[in-house]
Amino acid sequence: MKRSWLVLVLALCLAFGLRALLLIDATALWSDELYSVGKSFQPSFGSLLGMLREDTHPPAYYCLLWLWGHVVGQSPVSLRLLSWLAYLAGGLVIVRQAMALGHTGTQARVGAVAALLAFCSPYPIRFAIEGKSYAVLVLLVALAWWWRRLGHPVAYGAVAGLAGLTHFYGLFLVMAAAAWDGWRRRWSLSAAALIGALPALAWMAYAADYLFSSRAGSWIGVPDYALFEETLARGLGLWPLPKLALVLLLLVVVRRWGGLLRWSWPETSLLDRSGLMPSLLMVVGVVVVSFLKPMAFSRYFVVLLPALVPVLAVQIGALELNRFGRGSALVVLGLMLISWWGPGFSELDAGVGGVREQDQFRLISQRTSGLEERYSPRQRLFNLSDRMEAAMGRIPSPSAPWGGKGDLKQRLQGLDHLPPQLWLASSGPPQAMERKLKPLKLQAEQAGYRCEPQASDLSHARLLRCRFEARSRSE
Repeated sequence: MKRSWLVLVLALCLAFGLRALLLIDATALWSDELYSVGKSFQPSFGSLLGMLREDTHPPAYYCLLWLWGHVVGQSPVSLRLLSWLAYLAGGLVIVRQAMALGHTGTQARVGAVAALLAFCSPYPIRFAIEGKSYAVLVLLVALAWWWRRLGHPVAYGAVAGLAGLTHFYGLFLVMAAAAWDGWRRRWSLSAAALIGALPALAWMAYAADYLFSSRAGSWIGVPDYALFEETLARGLGLWPLPKLALVLLLLVVVRRWGGLLRWSWPETSLLDRSGLMPSLLMVVGVVVVSFLKPMAFSRYFVVLLPALVPVLAVQIGALELNRFGRGSALVVLGLMLISWWGPGFSELDAGVGGVREQDQFRLISQRTSGLEERYSPRQRLFNLSDRMEAAMGRIPSPSAPWGGKGDLKQRLQGLDHLPPQLWLASSGPPQAMERKLKPLKLQAEQAGYRCEPQASDLSHARLLRCRFEARSRSE
C-alpha cells in the first residue's frame, strides 16, 4: 500500500477522533451519564459500593471513574474524557490485532481498513465521548482477544475478568469464550476465562436482590426486527439497509468487472483466533434468553467490535482488484465516510438545544440558576446537573436543591404563608415528560397557583413558573 494512502487514512482517523474530542462538551449530560455522575462521583469508596448494589451494571467502570474523578476532577469533561481515551486505546489494539491476523503482505491494507472501522465508523464514534462504560468495555475485550490469540492464559484471564466486571455483556462474552475453548479442548484458555468470570459472578450474587427483580432492565423489550435494525444502524449509520444494498452491489460489480476472481468466506481459524466465534455464540445465547428475560439491547452489542472489525479488515484487505474495482471500492468507501462524518456525529453535536438522548437538563439548570422553590419528578438528575454545571463554572453553586413530588406536597401543606411562586421542570421524551410533570402541576394548581410555561423554545424540557393567584390579584 502506498505511503500516501496510509497518510490519508491516518489523517481521516485523526480528524474523526479530534472532532469527537472537540464535541466533548457540545451537548448536555443525558440521564444515563448523570446517573454515572451520581454513582461514581462519591466522596468515599464505601458510598460508591453501597449505591452500586442496586444498579444494573457491575462495578469496575464506576470504580475506575471514581478514582479518575479524584485524580483529574469531577466534571462533565473529565467524565467523557475517560471514554475518549479508552476509545483511542481500544482502536489501537483492534488495529494491531487485525494486522496480526492478516495474511503476509497485506498487513498495511488490513491495518488501514481496521483503522477506518475502529476510529471512524458510527458504533465507536457514538460511544467515544459518552460517560458510560462502553468505550472501556471495548478496550478490555480487545485486550482479552489479543492475549487469547497469543495463548497467555494469565493475562487473558485477568483482562477477561475486568471485562466481566465492567459490563455483564463482558461476562456473557467471557463465559461464551470459555465454552467455545473448552469444546475445542483448549483447557488452559477455558479455565482462565472461567476463573476470570468468578468476580463478576460473585458481584451478581451480591446484587442479586436488584438484578433479578422486575426493575432491572425494565426498559428492554423482547427481541424483534427493530432490535436488528437499530443494531445495524449503530454499525453502519444512517440508512443501514440502503448501505447494505450498496455494499452488495459493489460485490457484484467487482466480481464481474473489478478483477475479483472469487469471494472466499473467512477461514474458521480466523473466526476462532479473532474471537468472533465466541462473540456470535454469546449473541445467540443472549437473544434466546431475552425471550424469557429481556436483555438484548442494541447499544450493548458494541462488545462485538473487537472481534468483528479485525475479521472484516482481513477479508477486505485480502481482495485483489483491478483499477476499476479499486476505484469502485474507493467511491463506496468515500460515500460511507461522508455519511459517517455528517449524520454520524449528529448525536454528539445536537446544535443549540444540546439535546442528547432526548434530554436537556443543562439548559434547565442554567435557566433556573439562583432560583428557589424548584421541583421536578426527576429531581435527582436535576441536582446532579446543577452540580456538574457548577463544576464547569457556568452557574454558581445552588443555594437550595431541587425537590420532588413529596417535597412539593409537604411544602404546600406545611405552611400558613405559601411562597409567591414555584418552579416546576422536567426533561426527557415529550410524552413521558408531560405525563410525569402533570401531577406536580395539579398539586400546585389545587393549592392556588397558576402555572405558565417559561421555556417554549426547548424541545425536550419543560419549565413552568407557578404564581400564587391570591397574591398576584392583591398586587
